[in-house]
Amino acid sequence: MKQPLAFRVRPRNIDEIIGQEHIVGKNGFIRNCIANDNFVNLILCGNPGCGKTSIAHAICESLNANYYTINATNVTKQEMIDCFKLATNFSPSIVIIDEIHQLDKTKQNILLPLLEQGSFFIIGTTTANPLIAINKALRSRVHLLQLNPLSNEEIIEGLKRAIESPDGLDNKQTFTYDALNLIAKKAKGDLRYALNIVEILSLNYLKGDTISEKEVEKLNFVSNYVSDKDENEHYNTISALQKSIRGSDVDAALYYLAKLIRSNDVEGITRRLLITAYEDVGLGNPQAVDRVCNAINVLNIVGLPEARIPLAFCVVDLCLSPKSNSAEASIDAALKEIENDDNSIREYLKLNPVTDGTKMGYPYGHFEMLKNLIYLPSGKENLRLYKYKLNSKYEQALVENYKKLLSLEKSDDIEYLLEKYKNMTN
Repeated sequence: MKQPLAFRVRPRNIDEIIGQEHIVGKNGFIRNCIANDNFVNLILCGNPGCGKTSIAHAICESLNANYYTINATNVTKQEMIDCFKLATNFSPSIVIIDEIHQLDKTKQNILLPLLEQGSFFIIGTTTANPLIAINKALRSRVHLLQLNPLSNEEIIEGLKRAIESPDGLDNKQTFTYDALNLIAKKAKGDLRYALNIVEILSLNYLKGDTISEKEVEKLNFVSNYVSDKDENEHYNTISALQKSIRGSDVDAALYYLAKLIRSNDVEGITRRLLITAYEDVGLGNPQAVDRVCNAINVLNIVGLPEARIPLAFCVVDLCLSPKSNSAEASIDAALKEIENDDNSIREYLKLNPVTDGTKMGYPYGHFEMLKNLIYLPSGKENLRLYKYKLNSKYEQALVENYKKLLSLEKSDDIEYLLEKYKNMTN
């Protein structure tokens, strides 16, 4: 039995790499390293199928270096130690660590002194954000290189090579450009995914057949939607959703919501819509915030795909609502204010105060005069933390009331206020 097509046509040197011109093209970092017969520790970051492992192997072949490969998803601590011993005995050596973000902290720490000593080099590959998944000590000993998703034309180029290669399909069938273009669109930047489609199509047709767009559509392949809950694209998608709502672009927001729905990311949708509603719309349209909470309840009761309708309702509502982040700005100002604050709370505001209306007691029942009390600590009477906006009629009304309250006479003399209130009501 043959090995998978994607494995058989893997690049053997950097000249065969598809795409990633910024690191393997002319004057690219990796190409310059090889030209100078020099190397550094690397972690290659990027989406599945963009060529991380292929580039790692191509580097080793181009440098004519002794290399070993381990996969962090299933390697044991002892297997790591044994591999590193072998690499140390043969210099120069490179250890390729696929899915390096899967190494726990203990395993990552095994690497630190070896990299510090230069016992061997490593090339790590990861689909995760290394700033989150890789500990700081290890990151400081490597260079992080971001790989880009492959374009449709780059995917098509890779497919043509695989179809023509003696190690690939060796021109067993002919694929039309429209067929390859449809496969590339479904792959969404993942060459391995595209090669797997080509391989399945090849197995379904006889030698000499021509495979057109129609034959691709017959197999009803699912598009390779990129939105894995544990990977970068998940965070990128929910970030794009919130920023689109904040920017009032309803079409973009619906697009990113559809990606999250397509990946069945209920948790991501719930968390992002709730925080977006309160953070970005807030007092600009409080009713829209309430409607989001109701839609989340519907989502939890009926699930997807039915809940796509109330979710879309909310996204449109939030996008087209007036925006106000006054609540967020105000609480952040308050948190900053109390960071180094040792001001004591006034006696009449403390728990279980005297309640007989004397100077130190809290005047229960006198609701109108409560507006005239000073509530901030001594020395902070004029502190203003409410960072209001005027983006909706509702918030304009709140601000008008806020300014009216500020204009009132304020005092901490309860007996004086009680007497004043008494005179006003007589």
